[in-house]
Amino acid sequence: MGLKSITTGVFFFFVSQLCNGQEALKVQPFLPDVISQFPNVRDLAISPEENEMYFTIQSYQGELSAVAYIKLENGKWSRPQVAAFSGKYQDLEPFFTPDGLRLFFVSNRPIDNKTGKSKDYDIWFVERKKTGDSWSDPVNIGPPINTAENEFYPSVSKFNTIYYTSDAINPKGKDDIFRSKWKNGQYETPQSLGDSVNTDGHEFNAFISPDESFLFYTCYNRKDGLGSGDIYVSYNNGNDQWSAARNLGKEINSPQMDYCPYFNMKSGILYFSSKRTNLNTKFDKNQSITELLHEMNKYENGLSRLYQVKINNRIEQRNIR
Repeated sequence: MGLKSITTGVFFFFVSQLCNGQEALKVQPFLPDVISQFPNVRDLAISPEENEMYFTIQSYQGELSAVAYIKLENGKWSRPQVAAFSGKYQDLEPFFTPDGLRLFFVSNRPIDNKTGKSKDYDIWFVERKKTGDSWSDPVNIGPPINTAENEFYPSVSKFNTIYYTSDAINPKGKDDIFRSKWKNGQYETPQSLGDSVNTDGHEFNAFISPDESFLFYTCYNRKDGLGSGDIYVSYNNGNDQWSAARNLGKEINSPQMDYCPYFNMKSGILYFSSKRTNLNTKFDKNQSITELLHEMNKYENGLSRLYQVKINNRIEQRNIR
């Protein structure tokens, strides 16, 4: 058995126990002082050095969207700033390549700056020569990935294979997960991940592990779901065959929307977005304005927030295939 099989096997065993509720897990707010400044926050991209974080900030209804970032400075996270490439159009869903030199994101910005006309959502990227440099101007990733319809949530493996959500290329349902391999300096024709991953419903927000051995993604209103969107896991069995998706269970998922998973292979921490709520609605006495505002402004108040949960402290990232 190869090292990849061992690593994947350990992870599979752990998540199998997790799905069956055999592990005591604690979902916690992630950087609440930072995240609570904004009406809605979703998506998370962490640099390989773990000293930069990019995330999406949105208005209450999501009609205004931008990519923001923070940096680790003297052991503390800086104040949030809008990314240099964002703040004019509707931008979201950042993702670092494993070397940290390219950052993908989604935007409705125009391809032709002369017209200034926004289009559907496409996948774009910025890049830099080395860590700490300024980002380049945004580049549209182009066909065959981008189409006249929407493309969302890019996630890239160490082999430069890109996984993403699309509703354009004959999806099985409304939204499906697709993959495009990098070969001879260009992306190949995208392929659906198949029936074990995609259904007649909605599948979106896929995070691929660096070695492409497993996939976290969101499924909407499945029969085995807890309500709204839940995070599932599927394993790469080889030969482009994926295992049937498994719900991560009630210790992670909630009755509300849980989505946008991001897994840190170094720490074993799963980060995700959630609209969960834990507001108290029953009181022994009439509440004052101050008391009601305190309750309404809890972190778990139904608005989109970032959460973290350590699901595996044994998995290791190895340079293997």
